[in-house]
Amino acid sequence: MTSTADYAQLRAQLDTLTTEAFRPELAEIDRRSTLEIARTMNDEDATVPAAVAEQLPQIAAAIDGAAARMADGGRLIYAGAGTAGRLGVLDASECPPTFNTDPGEVLGLIAGGPSAMVTAVEGAEDSKELAAADLTALGLTDRDTVVGISASGRTPYAIGAVEHARALGALTVGLSCNAGSALAAAADHGIEVVVGPELLTGSTRLKAGTAQKLVLNMVSTITMIRLGKTYGNLMVDVRASNEKLRARSRRIVALATGAPDHEIEAALAATDGEVKNAILTLLGEVDGPAAAR
Repeated sequence: MTSTADYAQLRAQLDTLTTEAFRPELAEIDRRSTLEIARTMNDEDATVPAAVAEQLPQIAAAIDGAAARMADGGRLIYAGAGTAGRLGVLDASECPPTFNTDPGEVLGLIAGGPSAMVTAVEGAEDSKELAAADLTALGLTDRDTVVGISASGRTPYAIGAVEHARALGALTVGLSCNAGSALAAAADHGIEVVVGPELLTGSTRLKAGTAQKLVLNMVSTITMIRLGKTYGNLMVDVRASNEKLRARSRRIVALATGAPDHEIEAALAATDGEVKNAILTLLGEVDGPAAAR
């Protein structure tokens, strides 16, 4: 059971975090018009890309390290609690349809398990041991990359994931929104996107969440570009799992080759709908099996 002294220590810790800071100038925001509040939020959000820009060298270094590990058969694993964990799961879940990755190649761990995606799991974020157990269940190896995500940079689950992974020789990245964070210190690559205090005090699903989403977009997208999952800026590994994606597949083949529709249909038929292979049959003038090889 948590004691009064423990709460006092945690409160003192939160008092030092810019993501938890109180902004007196917004103390009466609830008295403003809806349009004024929306304008204020939009102005706040506009500052996030500049904060991300300051961390681009660190982001690029982490991506290069992750791509090298994945090229050697490693996986990309996100680990976080609450909003941070949900953003990791979101980014991981979008890789198979976008880049035709195996569902086991990019993974998202959230403290408390899948049910925590929609319902808060009390106390789950406070356990380093839970993170280590979750990574052990995945059979973590030294070829994998683990990205711990935490707006505060102090969440035990995220830090525990990074510490456990680093001890096993995996590449580790710590993504937080406070400078001098314990999470960044624990990782091989520390990325600290300092977005400042939130419009609602401590509501880190706002600017901090936006910053994390932007960075995770870069991590997954640029890693996949480095792995050859694109042709120029075309998603040639897209998995056509619905009508919209099937139409997009045909458009991608058209943009890459300039071929007429009947040739595109024939190429996709010869390659079981694999966009990259279809492009190769048209540009390289080979058949489907040769393109696959």
